[in-house]
Amino acid sequence: MPDFDFDLITIGAGSGGVASSRRAASYGARVAICEDSRIGGTCVIRGCVPKKLLMYGSQFSEAFDDAAGFGWTVEPPSFDWPTLVANKDREIDRLEGIYRKLLANSGVTLFEGRGTVVDAHTVEIAGKRYTTERILIATGARPALPAIPGIDLAITSNEALDLPRLPGSILIVGGGYIGLEFAGIFNGLGSRVTLGIRRDLVLAGFDQDIRLSITKVLQERGIEIQSGHVISALRKDGDRVVAVSDTGVETPYDLVMYATGRLPNSRHMGLEEVGVELDEYGAIAVNSWSQTAVPSIYAVGDVTNHLNLTPWAIAQGRALAETLYNRNPIEASSHNVPAAVFSQPPVATVGLSEDDARALYDVVTVYRATFRPMKNTLSGRNEQTMMKLVVDKATDKVVGCHMVGPDGPEIIQGIAIAMKCGATKRQFDQTLGLHPTAAEEFVTMRDPVA
Repeated sequence: MPDFDFDLITIGAGSGGVASSRRAASYGARVAICEDSRIGGTCVIRGCVPKKLLMYGSQFSEAFDDAAGFGWTVEPPSFDWPTLVANKDREIDRLEGIYRKLLANSGVTLFEGRGTVVDAHTVEIAGKRYTTERILIATGARPALPAIPGIDLAITSNEALDLPRLPGSILIVGGGYIGLEFAGIFNGLGSRVTLGIRRDLVLAGFDQDIRLSITKVLQERGIEIQSGHVISALRKDGDRVVAVSDTGVETPYDLVMYATGRLPNSRHMGLEEVGVELDEYGAIAVNSWSQTAVPSIYAVGDVTNHLNLTPWAIAQGRALAETLYNRNPIEASSHNVPAAVFSQPPVATVGLSEDDARALYDVVTVYRATFRPMKNTLSGRNEQTMMKLVVDKATDKVVGCHMVGPDGPEIIQGIAIAMKCGATKRQFDQTLGLHPTAAEEFVTMRDPVA
C-alpha cells in the first residue's frame, strides 16, 4: 500500500464531517479534518441551533399574551435584542468548544484552514500538502442570492443571527424553512414582517394541508404574506432599503432578508479538475455509498444537495465510516426521514404527502383532524392545530404523517419510529391515547376524510 500521511482527510468540520471523522478514528483510521471557518458547521454555528435559540426568545411574547387567561398579571414586558444575541453567542462558543474536544478526544487531527483537492490522494490545506488514501468532502452549503441590482443591500440568515439592532420592519423573501422560521422570530420580537413568496402558499413541496394551515396561522399572527412576489431591484433610501417589485411598486423596509435557498459549497476546490462530477448548482454527484466518480473521493451532507437535513448528513457520515473502516457495509436510508420547520407554530412531517402517496399507490385513505389546542381555550386564542395521516389502503400502512401545531416536532419524532417499523393504521387505532394531549389525536382518528 502507498505510504499516505492519513487514511482519511475530511474537508469541512460540520455535522457530517465531524461524525464521519470521529467514527472512522474510533476504528483506528488515521484521520484529519480541516475547516476554514468555525468548528461545528452550519447547524451549530449559523443554522439550526442559534436560530432555535432566537425562536425560543421570540416565543415569550406569546406567553405574556396568554398569561392573563390563566390568572397572571404581567407588567408590560420589555425586550433587549443585544442581550439575546450575546447569550446566544455564549452558547455557540460553548458548543464549538465541545466539538473541538470531541475531535481531539477521538484522535482526529484538526487543521484550521481552507482545504482544496490537488489530486485523488492529495489535499492542500493553508498552503501545505498532505497525502491520504481517501478524501471526504463535507463542506455544506451557503445562502443563495439572486443577481439583481442592489442585492448587496440584503442580508441572509447568516447576518440575521448577529444584527446590531432589531428591525422595525423587515421583508423576508422566500417561503421555505428559513423564511418561515425567521418570520416567526422577528414577528414574535415585535418587528413588522412581510413575507414575499412567488407561489400562493408557503412551503412548496410539503403536504397541501400543511401549506394551507401554516399560511393561515401566519397571517392570523400578523405576518403579511405577499404571493406572486418578485423583486427586481433593491436601492438605498437613507437608513432604509427600498424593494422594487417587477411591477414597479416601491416599498421601504428597515431590512430586507433573502431566504431563497442554498447552494453547495463545492466550487474552487479542485473537484472538477480531478474528475468529480458536479451538477449545474454545484452539487456533488454520489452513489448510494456516498462515493463520487473518483473512487477515493466521497461526499456527504448538503454539498450533495440530496436531503439537506443535519441528521441525514450525520447518518451518511457514520454509514461511510462503518463501511470503510469497520467492515460493516451500511447504506444510509432516506426512507421515512422526519423533518420539522420551527415556524410559529411549528410544522412537522414524516413520510409522503397526500399527493405523492396518490401518485405511488392505487388507493390512498386520508384522515385529518383540526382542533383548538386545550391551552388556547383559556388563553383566548382561536389558532387551530392540524394533524393528518395518509394510509395506503392495500396494505393499511401509514405512509405519511403531518402536523401543524405546538409540540409537533416532538410528537412526530415518536411517530417516525412507528412508521420506520411499518406500522399500520389498525395498529395506530389499537394504541391507547395519552390523555389529555394533542398527540393522542393520531391514534383516535377513525373516519377518513378522503
